[in-house]
Amino acid sequence: MDLGQLRLRDYRPRPRLRLPEHLVPRASAAAIDAHAHLGRWLTEGWAVPDVGALLGVMDACNVAAIVNLDGRWSVELEANLDRYDRAHPGRFATCAQLNWRLLTEPGSTARLVGSLRQSAAAGARGLKVWKDLGLHVRDERGGLVMPDDPRLSDVWDAAGELGIPVLIHTADPVAFFDPLDARNERLEELLQHPDWWFGDRDRFPRFERLLDAFEGLVASHPRITFVGVHLAGNAEDLGWVGRMLDAYPNLSVDVAARIAELGRQPRAARALIEAHPDRVLFGTDEVPPTAEVYATHFRFLGTEDEHFSYSNEDVPPQGRWAISGLGLAGEVLEAVYATNARGVFPSLA
Repeated sequence: MDLGQLRLRDYRPRPRLRLPEHLVPRASAAAIDAHAHLGRWLTEGWAVPDVGALLGVMDACNVAAIVNLDGRWSVELEANLDRYDRAHPGRFATCAQLNWRLLTEPGSTARLVGSLRQSAAAGARGLKVWKDLGLHVRDERGGLVMPDDPRLSDVWDAAGELGIPVLIHTADPVAFFDPLDARNERLEELLQHPDWWFGDRDRFPRFERLLDAFEGLVASHPRITFVGVHLAGNAEDLGWVGRMLDAYPNLSVDVAARIAELGRQPRAARALIEAHPDRVLFGTDEVPPTAEVYATHFRFLGTEDEHFSYSNEDVPPQGRWAISGLGLAGEVLEAVYATNARGVFPSLA
């Protein structure tokens, strides 16, 4: 083989470092996975075919409870609540979603508020807002609807009145908004998932505009508990995340699907968490979580191991780099694993 012609996708470098390895199959404190997907709206059938098997994984990994972000609304919400929350009290907390298609119909705000109230009355423990708000959701005139759109103010106020947190996914990794060229650090991932690229300025807002809309939303509703999932959408700029946490006491963040970003800046990530020990939640964003995924997260959060893989895949999906652990310990680690999530979801206390 002419190695000069080797394709990048076929390159499999084998690290030759010899480093301590600490495998962590169980969380050191009974953990709450505050960001998982157990429904069926993005998959064919339920993401968890056998709930009993999932409970077995949870017990083996010392995961006390899971927050299910896939509740949707109406009949679908009832199906999720029956399958998880009602069948296994204390082990699951299901979040509702909103049908943004209502924004194209008359009386949309009142109908959205009504849907949220109905979901809360049924037993939804939170409201999950997906990244389509700001990227895809459009009004009756075809205009993009941003998270800070004044027409949605009554919806957020209703969440505050009902006492349920708003878990909001705004934007996506900043490279998804960069030019799609040889300098894009997520090029391989975007070539596999071309619909994840939002760099077309004619179709999508700029990354910075989405973050501004997120901050405007959090700032204008100080009595509402917000969880900015995926490090508030900006895991590549922990200085910005820290500023947000300093400025807005109603905001928390989770680490779901971002240990790849955090693990290549472990000192900055640890400093962020230690500066805000009551505002960071553990989560995986898995569909569904597995023992292997949990073990990787526990190793990342609880050990000081260096240069290990954040993924079990042959080619790490988010970038060809390794991560190092944060070495959190004691009360900080316990807070990230569970205490902070119990504050957001009292039903899991």
